Amino acid sequence: MTKAIKLLTALPQPQRERLMELAREVSFPEDTRIFEAGGTADRFWVIRSGAVNLDQQVTSQQRVTVASLGAGDLLGWSWLFPPYSWDFGAVAFSQVRAYEYDAAAVLGLCVEDPLLGLSVVRTVAEILANRLEMTRGKLLEQYSSGRRSPL
Repeated sequence: MTKAIKLLTALPQPQRERLMELAREVSFPEDTRIFEAGGTADRFWVIRSGAVNLDQQVTSQQRVTVASLGAGDLLGWSWLFPPYSWDFGAVAFSQVRAYEYDAAAVLGLCVEDPLLGLSVVRTVAEILANRLEMTRGKLLEQYSSGRRSPL
């Protein structure tokens, strides 16, 4: 499995500094729903401390945690791709402190500085590939342990 990629540490120093100029410090109390699947993805966060669970509603009564994120992790990538709506929900598993970014401002900066834009897109793509690999591993583990669905 590949090493988890952290957005801010993966960017070169000058680009990280430009991105940090747009950061706003926020916090979420434990059990706060940060966003819901299907909602408008107009911002994203880099977690400074605490933990966030990404979840998917599978029935009207049941949510399944699909990933857990912690310090340094990117929370939210749907702001980068049309139709700009969240694919999962997110809830603070513990008290969370994060840098919040307005998606429109970051996208504007990426247009203004194409090298920064390319770095952001490449880094987010690496993060998504890593999360896909982790999800694949979890699915293989679940189904190889005898919990198979009928065909």
